[in-house]
Amino acid sequence: MNLKHYFGLKTLYVCAWKVHRIKQMLCKSMSTEASYVIESPYKLHKLQAGPPTKANLTSADALKIYEKMVVMRRMEQACADLYKQKVVRGFCHLYAGQEAVAVGIHEVMRKQDSVITSYRCHGYTQLMANDVLGVIAELTGRKTGVSRGKGGSMHMYAPKFYGGNGIVGAQVPLGAGVALAHHYKGDGGVCFTLYGDGAANQGQVFEAMNMTMLWKLPCIFVCENNKYGLGTCANRSSASTDYYTRGDYIPGIHADGMDVIACREVARFAIDYCTSGKGPIVVETETYRYYGHSMSDPGTSYRTRDEVKEMREKYDPINTFARKIKEAKLATDEQLKAITKKVRDEVGKAAKQAATDPVVGLEELSADVEKLCLFPNQMLRGLHPGSPLKHFNLQG
Repeated sequence: MNLKHYFGLKTLYVCAWKVHRIKQMLCKSMSTEASYVIESPYKLHKLQAGPPTKANLTSADALKIYEKMVVMRRMEQACADLYKQKVVRGFCHLYAGQEAVAVGIHEVMRKQDSVITSYRCHGYTQLMANDVLGVIAELTGRKTGVSRGKGGSMHMYAPKFYGGNGIVGAQVPLGAGVALAHHYKGDGGVCFTLYGDGAANQGQVFEAMNMTMLWKLPCIFVCENNKYGLGTCANRSSASTDYYTRGDYIPGIHADGMDVIACREVARFAIDYCTSGKGPIVVETETYRYYGHSMSDPGTSYRTRDEVKEMREKYDPINTFARKIKEAKLATDEQLKAITKKVRDEVGKAAKQAATDPVVGLEELSADVEKLCLFPNQMLRGLHPGSPLKHFNLQG
């Protein structure tokens, strides 16, 4: 071995030793688990006790939760960009700002649990389908969409996720029906039935609550109070804005919808409550949407730009969570930046693909209309006997 090779190997060894020492120091300075304090107290209705105000959080879980919220935010930003480019057409209701609610609920859901929500459904679809491309491609009307491009923004589905429903409040009695199915089957599952403050005054909401309480169904009613129903602030549309008490005879909890761990713990509490045979529960998560009601709404005619700016700067669920897990030494700046970069690249790639993937053909007009077609020769009801359109299932 000549001197050149000797000194080269020595340099490599010294560098490797330094990297090892840095890793050791980082490991010593990082925590694997910490106590997370939920700062905003819960409000209770007809309950003696609520969820804990402290929760254990591991480093692995903290990073996973952070990534879920970042994926959702980036995906919605990509959808907004595509809408502005007129690649996405029609309605487009974005979830940016409300990520903590969906992610907190999803963190404690079990395989037998179900979700149903309103037209602001992109985030829940992405979590339940685990598919960013499927959500964006559905908005662009492409074959790779979760509904093969035939549903669009308000009609997305995934296993145990029943939409994406376009009629205000109409998903609530459907959620009661899903809860009835869990009860009937005895599978131990619950249905998270989500609606907004704008839908909270719908008569069908109260009818569904009455039925679930009478039959003690495992239904978790979640009011995502983002302060505005379309362009009307909550206190102008509701005589009572304590939505967690609106079940009257049904117990309720109010939680900070901008704190993902508060949402996680209240969802865990609600599952335990419902599966104990006590019947339904109402949860209000107080949150905020950054965009207008839909992409056609600038969102500034009924609220000020300063209000939106303040909410972003002081209460953003992603930034707040990042700060708290860094203070608890559950994550480093480098780790969070690496996650953000990875997510940005993945969502960017999905957005490009969603703009160019093929659309479905006309032959799919008669596909997946029914689970089991009961008419002769797979003929759909209402079609002329000589019609070439026959029913068939693509989704199994």
